[in-house]
This record gives sequence, C-alpha cells and structure tokens, in this order.
Amino acid sequence: MGRGSSFARARVLVTGGGNGLGRLFALGSAERGAEVVIWDIAADAAERVCSEIRSAGGRAEFAAVDVTDQAAVAAAAEKAGAIDILLNNAGIVDGKPLLDATDEEIRRTFEVNTLSLYWVTRAFLGGMLARDRGAIVTIASAAGMVGVAQQTDYSASKFAAVGFDESLRAELRTQGSRVRTFIVCPYYIDTGMFDGVRTRFPRLLPILDEQKVATAVLDGIESGRRRLVLPALVRLLPAGRLFPVPVFDKVMDVLGVNQTMTHFTGRKT
Repeated sequence: MGRGSSFARARVLVTGGGNGLGRLFALGSAERGAEVVIWDIAADAAERVCSEIRSAGGRAEFAAVDVTDQAAVAAAAEKAGAIDILLNNAGIVDGKPLLDATDEEIRRTFEVNTLSLYWVTRAFLGGMLARDRGAIVTIASAAGMVGVAQQTDYSASKFAAVGFDESLRAELRTQGSRVRTFIVCPYYIDTGMFDGVRTRFPRLLPILDEQKVATAVLDGIESGRRRLVLPALVRLLPAGRLFPVPVFDKVMDVLGVNQTMTHFTGRKT
C-alpha cells in the first residue's frame, strides 16, 4: 500500500451519488470530514443526499450531470472546481442475453460504465497533476475479472474499467506523479442494482452488504490501497486462467457463477 488520502478538509466528488453505493460514499466521506460534491443524472436524488449531509452538519453540493455527456461533464467540472478524491461510481446493468439486448442498451452500458471514466477523470486529472496529489477511484466489478452469462456488455465494460485503471496507474507512475488510482472489484452487492441474483455458495461468494463495502472502500482510500477485490475467493480468479479453458469454465459452472443472473430483475425505477 502507498500513501493514502485523508478525507479531512478534502473535496470529494462522487458520480452516481444519489443512491445505492454512491450515496453511502457521499455520506461516509462527509462523516470523515470531506466536503462532498454529488453528481447524479437524477437531480432529486442528488439533492436528497446533499440534504442528508447538510442536516448532519456536513458540507455538500450537488449537480444533475449525465456523465456520458462530455459537454455537461466539462461544464459541471468547471463549476465544481478542484477535487482531491474522485469516486467514479456511476454504473448501469441490463442483465440480458446478447440477442435480447438492444443496440441502445449495449451502447448505453459502455457509455456509462466505461466512456464516462474518460470524460470525468480527464476533467479533474489536470488539476490533480498540477497539485501533485489526488486519488482516482474506479468502482469496477468482479465481472471485470471473469465473464458472466447475461453480462456480455456489462462484463466487457467492467473489464475495460479494470484496464483503464491499470493503464492510468502505469501512466502516472511513469510520470513520477503522486496522484494515485484505486480499483474496486466487488461481487454482487445488495444495493438493488442486481435484485434477483442468487449465489450457489453464500459462504464462499456472498451477496455483499453495501454498507460494509462502502466502508471498506473509504478505508482503502485512506490507507492508500491500490486494489480491493471482494470477497476473498474472487482474488483467486486470475490464477484460474492458468488452467485450460474447459477446466476454467467448469470451475465457474461448479461455483454457479453463470447461473447467478437467471432470476435477475434489477432495480425497479
């Protein structure tokens, strides 16, 4: 682990901060002493979280931002000003077999889960480099480490997020910058985004508690962690790729990974 980032007196920006994990990141950052900027495509949701923080005596502001819109991101970033910790949290999932997903749904998945990382990070990275400090946190997924049935678009978009973080980390290290990155790859979390998913072995691959995940991520930022994979079993997945493909696939099937989405319904909106 490297040098961490303190939340005290820091300015933290959370994308998708109006609900689920993003809301907990915003609340937790404020509790740790940060001034929080909440971005969400839904203004009412972002405003509610902002009010929660202010009611508790914290400092927060919000903006309705579609992170897939480059012009909107640039304008909102200029208004937000300098950011010390960027939490790239916004994400979506459709959970459909490839032939059932529409062109628009596939495109939107990549726009939100992958391309927005570029637009939002580029909006703040220059300032971080000039100050030679800052943290860029990317919320990816265990599905960014292994492909999952009914997630051809989602999983691929999260593989791209993992590659984005790894390449940016290398780029910053090569430049000698003290700006750091932190990638988070959790299994399913009980935020509602993956309602209906089931796990065959809940002791080995549990559906994660969103508050525990949020706390672990914030702790990781403070300690200077570079990667967080949850639960522990998921950390073994890269090693599994040393086996022949049929063996690797069999292991995934035995663990029930490719049956997890069978009863997926997703968050009701």
